[in-house]
Amino acid sequence: MDRIQALLLFTRVVDLGSFSRAAAELGMGQPSATKQIARMEKELGARLLHRSTHGVTPTEVGKLYYDKCKLIVHHDEEARSVASLMQSQVQGVLRISTSIAFGRRVLAPMVSNFMRTHPLLRVDLSFDDRYVNLVEQGVDVAIRMGRLADSSLGATYLGVSPWVVVASPNYLREHGAPTQPADLAAHDALVYSTVQGDAIWHFSTAHESTQAIAVNGRLRSNNLSVLLAAARDGFGIAVLPHYVAHDGLRTGELVPVLDGWNLPTQEIHAVFPSPRLVPAKVQELVAWLKSEFTDDWWRPARR
Repeated sequence: MDRIQALLLFTRVVDLGSFSRAAAELGMGQPSATKQIARMEKELGARLLHRSTHGVTPTEVGKLYYDKCKLIVHHDEEARSVASLMQSQVQGVLRISTSIAFGRRVLAPMVSNFMRTHPLLRVDLSFDDRYVNLVEQGVDVAIRMGRLADSSLGATYLGVSPWVVVASPNYLREHGAPTQPADLAAHDALVYSTVQGDAIWHFSTAHESTQAIAVNGRLRSNNLSVLLAAARDGFGIAVLPHYVAHDGLRTGELVPVLDGWNLPTQEIHAVFPSPRLVPAKVQELVAWLKSEFTDDWWRPARR
């Protein structure tokens, strides 16, 4: 029996004036309860209870000890109630982490809508393209792109993020439009140095195996907004997530290139510190996001 349970047993024995009634209430045998109190008295070096045929009453020391134990048991019950409430209700602070471009363009509006339905919730939303250690940084849930490495973290699959090859109309007028992936060797590529194979772009069709194409260009960056701006300004051909390119595609500042070819998609996952005892606020957010990443969520008409 742990320390708090022992204190609870003692207070109930005093309250009820009976070992047998206290033991029955706490779901234990009377001999075990008697031994536990005797062990407590031995540790303290003081008699806490008077035993008689008429019942059990506290000694002078026992009364003083009872008052302190009652406070401890009360605070323990109160703490358990708070923990249970926080675990079961969508309230308190929810700390969310994700990448910069995805966070600003996609996740922030979704989280704002989620907050409207949960007025007791406060959100700490941080953006960082570097890997974030959830436990060390105190993050409740991270939204990550790409395949997940095996780990002890909890995770839920949310959907996919497709990519598209784009260029400005001016660039294509000056340099021509590639009709197959191999044509990219003659073009300036705007290289995203984080995913999609860096300077090797992978293409496939419904009827052909994947082609790995090495590309070259004057500009490479780990920032998608930089590559988007460069593509709009006619500096070359870029591979971008649909959620980054959709505004430019809608306005005509960008046009799709190699439309009949497919690029690998990125998986989207919600990741949290442990798969066990996931707080309600995290469960609710993950369920909300899962409902948002359906169908063609990245299409301009949906944005």
